[in-house]
Amino acid sequence: MQKITLNINGHAHSVHVDQDTPLLYVLRNDLGLKAAKFACGLEQCGACKVIIDGQAVPSCHITARSVQGKEITTLEGLGTRENLHPLQQAFIDEQAIQCGFCVPGMIISAKALLDRNPNPTDGEIKSAMSDNLCRCGFMTGYGGPSSGPRRSQKKLLPGKAR
Repeated sequence: MQKITLNINGHAHSVHVDQDTPLLYVLRNDLGLKAAKFACGLEQCGACKVIIDGQAVPSCHITARSVQGKEITTLEGLGTRENLHPLQQAFIDEQAIQCGFCVPGMIISAKALLDRNPNPTDGEIKSAMSDNLCRCGFMTGYGGPSSGPRRSQKKLLPGKAR
């Protein structure tokens, strides 16, 4: 076991980890941040996504040790129940939620996209969201999760803190 410090949601967290402990395990088991989910374990479904240095990244295979010194943002770091992030509110307003299992990864993917490109095309939104799989099928039948990011981008003004 090695003691490492991770910068998560703007706060330093010291944890003891084995060399190959996935970041997802540290988030969920050591820090109690439960939004990122374990699903496929193969970096293919998006349920475990977090933002690392501005990029939406699956956290199920990346080791916690490898992200020391990087900015990590989880869904819990975006907003609170009392003060939702515009993306969280947009997903609610668009009724883009059914069982909710895939939603944290989708919101994280949308946040990373909108931070890089505040005015994406529908094609760019679909591309950014394409590796997030919906387990219950709602997002597939709904036509995809693009309305949440589209609605929230109208609320996010250039230069406004996100």
